[in-house]
Amino acid sequence: MHDILEQVGINNYIYLSALLFCVGVLGMLYRRSTIVMLMSVELMLAAANMLLAVFSVYHQDASAQVFVIFSMAVAAAEVAVGLAILVAIFRNIGSIDIDNLKNLKG
Repeated sequence: MHDILEQVGINNYIYLSALLFCVGVLGMLYRRSTIVMLMSVELMLAAANMLLAVFSVYHQDASAQVFVIFSMAVAAAEVAVGLAILVAIFRNIGSIDIDNLKNLKG
């Protein structure tokens, strides 16, 4: 794996990770759909995990890769809980639009 990293270059991985993270941030800022917002959060987490894995290979230390596995497990649980909350809200309100959810404030 370290040979592939030397061929492609660590800078290209950093640029790709930054691009994916920026796309996730833009998805969070400009979309009002809760599903797209959850996908944007997952995209940002994937970008951070990719960068952790690349630096782990670059420094030849597997501890960051273990952290990536735990981070992916937490992200999967976060999506499952988020989608369950959205299904419950959709059953009660009939919509998952962010503007309609602002009415839920206490």
